[in-house]
Amino acid sequence: MEPYYKTDGETLYLCDTLEALNELEEGSVDLIFADPPYFLSNNGTTCQNGKRVSVNKGSWDKVELSFDKHSFNHQWLRLCQRVMKDNATIWISGTMHNIFSVGMALEEEGFQIVNNITWRKTNPPPNLACRCFTHSTETILWAKKRGAKHYFNYALMKELNGGKQMKDVWEGPITKRSEKKEGKHPTQKPLYLLERIVLASSREGDLVLDPFCGSSTTGVACQRHHRRYIGIDNDPEYIALSQRRLTTLNGQLQAKFDLSR
Repeated sequence: MEPYYKTDGETLYLCDTLEALNELEEGSVDLIFADPPYFLSNNGTTCQNGKRVSVNKGSWDKVELSFDKHSFNHQWLRLCQRVMKDNATIWISGTMHNIFSVGMALEEEGFQIVNNITWRKTNPPPNLACRCFTHSTETILWAKKRGAKHYFNYALMKELNGGKQMKDVWEGPITKRSEKKEGKHPTQKPLYLLERIVLASSREGDLVLDPFCGSSTTGVACQRHHRRYIGIDNDPEYIALSQRRLTTLNGQLQAKFDLSR
């Protein structure tokens, strides 16, 4: 499996996620963040920048049967477990369209859920249909291998929360325009969210994997906080976007280092 892009700290693979996970070294990863397809592309509409737009993300976000969705979740979670170290953890984001299947598959594959994080978006898109409550949250499951000891930087999370224990409801805005300068991904996560996850559950030098990397916000967080990163995506447009973001930040960090010498 040849990398699409590789530096001392980052590796990107343009290929099928299941194939890539089969080839990665067993027991090599310290942390996984996964933002798998939500399977919400149902020909509906939503609001974006004040305009009605389709919710369809692409063929990768469509599934015909719930059985197929659950089977897919089993496959990629089983392979993630293979590449995780015994004390590694995995974070998975999702909405009601897929997260309940993911949660069940986690337990069926021998994982233990540590926390159920609710990310409350402070500026969600409005509900145009007016036939249900406005969707303003996503769920992020944090899990480990059943019975394993895991790393949690409790002290740092408490410090970042003003000296109080950090709760499992995290509030903040959706992704800023400034984080999309190199291009847009339809489900791009904000950097502050990934930075918190990376800081909470990994140490400097650890290897972090994102098996559905999209625009590689996970990779940007790893760069900024001195973690190694592997990103996998099967879309040439998005893997190229990932490379642009990582290359741009590498240049900025190098320039900052040179000025400080």
